[in-house]
Amino acid sequence: MLEQRHFIQIITGPRQVGKTTLIKQLKEEISLPVTYFSADNVSNPDSGWIDLQWDIQRTKFQTSGVKEYILVFDEIQKISNWSEAIKKQWGKDTFENRNIKLILLGSSQMLLQKGISESLAGRFELIPMAQWSFSEMNEAFGFTELEYLWFGGYPGGAVLKNDEARWKEYILNSLIEPTLYKDILLTTRIDKPALLRKLFELGCSYSGQIVTFQKILGQLDDAGNTTTLSHYLSLLDLGGLLSGIEKYSKEKIRQRASSPKWQVRDNALLSVMSGKTFDQVKNDPAIFGRFVESAIGTHLLNSKKENKINLYYWREGDKEVDYIIEYDNKIISIEVKSSVNKSSNGLYEFRKKYNPHKSLIIEKDGLQWNDFIKIDPRELF
Repeated sequence: MLEQRHFIQIITGPRQVGKTTLIKQLKEEISLPVTYFSADNVSNPDSGWIDLQWDIQRTKFQTSGVKEYILVFDEIQKISNWSEAIKKQWGKDTFENRNIKLILLGSSQMLLQKGISESLAGRFELIPMAQWSFSEMNEAFGFTELEYLWFGGYPGGAVLKNDEARWKEYILNSLIEPTLYKDILLTTRIDKPALLRKLFELGCSYSGQIVTFQKILGQLDDAGNTTTLSHYLSLLDLGGLLSGIEKYSKEKIRQRASSPKWQVRDNALLSVMSGKTFDQVKNDPAIFGRFVESAIGTHLLNSKKENKINLYYWREGDKEVDYIIEYDNKIISIEVKSSVNKSSNGLYEFRKKYNPHKSLIIEKDGLQWNDFIKIDPRELF
């Protein structure tokens, strides 16, 4: 914002990761005037609302005598035809040499991406925000590794960590339900909302595991097909809830056709949907191992979203590698030994076949999970 006006700044990310708080802190610390509007408070959300607010701010800008002004629109994707209105008003200010800088925030990447690709090409910079890393939660709220394993990386819920029942209600009602029934349903026609919800629940229960869509279908009461499930999974991914990691292969077509490794975007989602308590997970080695493997996956997945690394798994026959990360034309294979009985044969087979830059085993007596989640994966290369 202190640079010369050139691009619209678009901040995207799932709900409750601090996008609005970021703007509040900017307003407190920057010397430029900042005006904030939220589409959450608009009764008739159409593009005329954007035009009206922008005209009012232009008038204030002209009469105030200031040389620069920052305009912020939050939850912009809730306004119909928002991108056309933004393009028109931004272009008008550019043509008339008016130094109004613009920040757009949105929690629905589905609608944002549609508007960006249709109207704003070449006019913006994208700033992605993901759920917070362990290092961020530790620095801001004093989270321990165990607390991060369970409570995850949503800063809004950090103050509730001493009241587990209340924290679960917050994550469910302020994050999961609005994303499923507002953000996603705003973007596309969903013929079977109940199927979408059930897919999310099952995906959480399988976090860190490779499960075919056919097996998932066998556990659903509602009729559907693998194409529908694949589409719904992509919507859950864009909503910041659940992803499907692809199988590593040098053939891109085989990657896309593979069964997904189901992965929650944050362990808080796994905790809430598991029906377990923090104490139950800590005292059950098998369940604890699942949470560890899922935490490693969320750490890598959010690094992928922010740092442009590629993330895969690998399996051939009964041999498997939990995670393959790719960066700067190099690959690293990672095995998470969540139990003493888990074999490392897949890691050795993958090394023979692909000769990775490095292979790592995360285990109790070696590189431990609570150390790994402090590492930026790019530093491994």
